[in-house]
Amino acid sequence: MVNVAVLGYGTVGSGVVQVIEDNNEVVCKKSGTDVKMKYILDLRDFPGDPYEKYLVHDFNTILEDDEVQVVCETMGGVGAAYQFTKQCLEKGKTVCTSNKELVAKHGPELLEIAKNNNCSYLFEASVGGGIPIIRPIMDALAAEKIESIIGILNGTTNYILTKMEQDKAAFEDVLKEAQALGYAERDPSADIQGHDAARKIAILSSLMLGETVDSDKIYTEGITGITADDFAFAADAKQTIKLLGVSKVTEDGKPLTYVAPFMIDKSHPLAMVNDVFNAIFVTGNMVGNTMYYGKGAGKLPTASAVCADVIDGARHVGKNVPCYWENKEAALAPFSEASHSFYIRIKADASAELEKLIPGGKFLTADVAGQKAYITPVITEKKYYETAATLGDAILSRVRVYQ
Repeated sequence: MVNVAVLGYGTVGSGVVQVIEDNNEVVCKKSGTDVKMKYILDLRDFPGDPYEKYLVHDFNTILEDDEVQVVCETMGGVGAAYQFTKQCLEKGKTVCTSNKELVAKHGPELLEIAKNNNCSYLFEASVGGGIPIIRPIMDALAAEKIESIIGILNGTTNYILTKMEQDKAAFEDVLKEAQALGYAERDPSADIQGHDAARKIAILSSLMLGETVDSDKIYTEGITGITADDFAFAADAKQTIKLLGVSKVTEDGKPLTYVAPFMIDKSHPLAMVNDVFNAIFVTGNMVGNTMYYGKGAGKLPTASAVCADVIDGARHVGKNVPCYWENKEAALAPFSEASHSFYIRIKADASAELEKLIPGGKFLTADVAGQKAYITPVITEKKYYETAATLGDAILSRVRVYQ
């Protein structure tokens, strides 16, 4: 029998308990052993809760109980969650987590501790919520040299961009709506500024490369500058706008990772991913393109992914499930070396000068008073910023174009 403890009885933690209890027959059958809830750690009391009997307030109750072999960390953050995870792993307890911030910041260290103590650190739920992506990269695509990972990794921003396009609405109005529906936090900055997506693409990049990609060193740009006018011009080009996390290997073999809004052709599978859904497009040198789609967040989808790790941990009690992620920082190519086409929205009276500075592009024909929009040929980031410095505030907006 395998006993499970859950750290944190919030949205995801309560979902984990629900999945283990409600789907216990399935969980046990696929684990090959009985899997039982033993503890829920939280500072709060939950009088009348159906699982109140499992509640404890002292972490040491869990840490010192040798009958607990698998711990689910659903607290979030990198303070107590880091300390508790580290202590559990040092005790030989497998830890399953949905904590993308902790995995991105301390993943290789915690993986090494797990290896040294014959247990596992499992984090399927840290990227993509209920979408299986960590295990496919590590196992199903293990024979592949992965060439790129490109994803819509944040449901909040995807919902906002979808509503802006469909309703021709302003960013601020849709953000308020997303907050009212519970899709966006009271402080939405981690989502709308791209930091949440950066942590997720950092984890995926680290697995792709086998070396650590620091999320703080990834070029990161959010969606706050996107307007309804940008969607009007995008429609003329038969494109839409999505916030993408991108990790790829350049032609000269250097890894390049970034997060930014992109115009993307409506025929591309990622362009068809709307509302709070996520999708991750993985390209291998042998298998070609594969895509993983589903709910990227939410109580039960994320809990389901945590519980898949519980099953894996239960199958491997006393053993380490390997993860090929070295505690060595990957040497990323500078983002200034990246090349893209750019969509540039500009004051109409400066359009001729823009075409002169970057010839070979094409103008879009959406009817927006006093404005024009131009799609450049492929140029470097450096060339774009040189042009922007010349044109100054005549440039109203710019979005990279996915190709």
